[in-house]
Amino acid sequence: MRQLRAFGRFWWDFVIGDDWRLALGGGCALGLTALVARTDLSAWWIAPVVVTGLLVTTLAYAKPRAPH
Repeated sequence: MRQLRAFGRFWWDFVIGDDWRLALGGGCALGLTALVARTDLSAWWIAPVVVTGLLVTTLAYAKPRAPH
């Protein structure tokens, strides 16, 4: 049981890592891409656009703020 728990902790740290928002957003981007791919629309561009937006907002959020 201890090995199973350690395996689960490894994958949690690997996928979630430091920012759970990136993991959630990446999963949503892949899910949205899969849903759109089932239609007749082109879906290749959804994941890169969403992930780029996530990275930009995460970097903007992590940017040190100047004291007032």
